[in-house]
Amino acid sequence: MLCQSSRIASFISSDPTVHVPTVCSFVFMNSYDEMLQHLIIEALNEDIGDGDHSTLSCIAPNARGKAVLKIKQDGVLAGLSVAEKIFTLVEPSVTFTSYKKDGELMVYGEKAFVVEATVHTILKCERLVLNIMQRMSGIATLTRQYADTIKDYSTKILDTRKTTPNFRLLEKEAVKIGGGTNHRYALYDMIMLKDNHIDFAGGIESAINKAWDYVQTKKPGLKIEVETRSLADVKKVIQMGDGKVFRVMLDNFKPSEITEAVGLINKRFETEASGGINLQNIVKYAKTGVDYISVGALIHQAKSLDLSLKAEI
Repeated sequence: MLCQSSRIASFISSDPTVHVPTVCSFVFMNSYDEMLQHLIIEALNEDIGDGDHSTLSCIAPNARGKAVLKIKQDGVLAGLSVAEKIFTLVEPSVTFTSYKKDGELMVYGEKAFVVEATVHTILKCERLVLNIMQRMSGIATLTRQYADTIKDYSTKILDTRKTTPNFRLLEKEAVKIGGGTNHRYALYDMIMLKDNHIDFAGGIESAINKAWDYVQTKKPGLKIEVETRSLADVKKVIQMGDGKVFRVMLDNFKPSEITEAVGLINKRFETEASGGINLQNIVKYAKTGVDYISVGALIHQAKSLDLSLKAEI
């Protein structure tokens, strides 16, 4: 892995009570913990800059305090473990007491956690913790609605790459917390031959063959998914994709067409329905027997839930 120049949180020097470890920014990071720590430090840098002057101006550096996370809207809780990571990354000796768990239903008036630390740490972390938990809880809540709607079927819900730049890690984590399944994380962990790839490559057969050759010589083990736009495309994949393709996406197919496609494929490949699927029509698609339904709305249509962090005096 290549390491760019270190970017240390600039607020360290302005407040000796804050501890943030030195972390390199990696061109490629392949572990959740590594990516999460990078996200947190970059977010703190963005928010604090050369110092939290509101706090520095009126709170003694060694003052200690306690704050409680109050739930102000019903839904599915998500991001609690991330909140603990934020506080402990900044101040390792923090006391973090959870009253709930990620993935649990939350009800207005409940408490999610109490944190005890220096007041400087609490106030520096407050907005980042709330932004993350509110956003993640909104995604988890919407995902749970989708998952519950088709709970009587074998079909699973997938997310997509329609995510917020630099926040994909936690948006996809929220989908898992809500009961969904992650699709590929990014461009590097799966080959997905979509319409533009197929058109630029000269057709679906050419695209599959070129991708298969690439996998054999460059990235052994990398899986290949192919988007199809018609039943004719599906038949082409069936004819020449055995041993090469692992999943077929049925994009913008009607439920009746998906039923036919699933029958033609007959479990040779995994199947995924995509395009225009929402809470109102998802049951029709699940009834087709398709393995997966991908829904970009899990993330880009989710609304943040209302939470607040309040001082306990």
